[in-house]
Amino acid sequence: MAIEIEHKFLLANDEWRQQVSHHCMYQQGYLNSDKNSSVRVRITDDKAWLNIKSATVGTSRQEYEYLIPKADALNMLKTLCHRPLIEKTRHFVAHKQHVWEIDEFTHENKGLIVAEIELSRVGEDFCRPAWLGLEVTEDVRYYNNMLSLQPYSTWS
Repeated sequence: MAIEIEHKFLLANDEWRQQVSHHCMYQQGYLNSDKNSSVRVRITDDKAWLNIKSATVGTSRQEYEYLIPKADALNMLKTLCHRPLIEKTRHFVAHKQHVWEIDEFTHENKGLIVAEIELSRVGEDFCRPAWLGLEVTEDVRYYNNMLSLQPYSTWS
């Protein structure tokens, strides 16, 4: 079983932008999202994945990810996935012994920027960069599957 251990944060400022090593564009859609799990299709560059995650709130949850043909993923995004799709640029920033993934959302979620760090074990220590803001790991509104149901642009 694959376990994802992740913390999510808002950003305190834009200083992280000067430290970006590379970035890529993501487009993803949800085939299913319920109280037990979410199933999504994700495309970036020339690759595509099918991803299944447990619907657990917090830092640790089950995650399975499988490469699939990009043509299949494009068709699923077009015909099967719930709307709106999630579109974002993922920026990669190395800080101390970890790499932060900073998602800058577009379209219905424009204006939202979330930093994530994946850890190898629950309770692992990590250094918080000065540009890191409030932790939102426990706030389900910031989960991508929730952003597809209630986009950032609809928040009051």
